This record gives sequence, structure tokens and C-alpha cells, in this order.
Amino acid sequence: MKLDALQVYSNSIINIIYFLLVPAVIAMAFITFLWGVYTYFILGADNETARETGKQFILWGIIGFAVIISFWGLVYMASMTLGLFPGSAPLQSPRI
Repeated sequence: MKLDALQVYSNSIINIIYFLLVPAVIAMAFITFLWGVYTYFILGADNETARETGKQFILWGIIGFAVIISFWGLVYMASMTLGLFPGSAPLQSPRI
């Protein structure tokens, strides 16, 4: 009975991570990447300092995407392994 309550809370937390937190962080990384592209190509067309700033934003946007995708994959693997994701089989103790 207590495990059912734990599973309800864990499903809520996982849903918040999957459907609110991850898309918000992906949106921030995408906006950072777009700002870098805008700064590099449009604002920094004739200014080398602005182009370097744009390169840094582009680089950090791509790094952000890689970190987010890795984190998302780790959360997915952990939730499926532990049976915490809706629709997955619950974790069972070994029997002798």
C-alpha cells in the first residue's frame, strides 16, 4: 500500500520533470543559441568583438543541448529501471 503512494508521488515528479522542466530548459538553450546566431551574423557583421560574443553564445547553446539531452536520457533510464515511469513494470525484490 505504501509503495502505491510512493509511485503516485514519483510519477508526479517525473511528469513535472518531463513535461515542464525539460522543455523549459530546452527553450532556454534554444534561445541562447539563436541569440548567438543573431549576434554573430547580424549584430557582429562588422565588429569582431560582437562576433566572438556570438560564438560563445552559440557554443554554450550547443553545450546546453548536449547536457539537457544527456540528463533527459539518464532520467528516462533510471525511471524505467526502477519502474517509476507510468506504464513500466514496478521494481520487485528478488525471491529465493
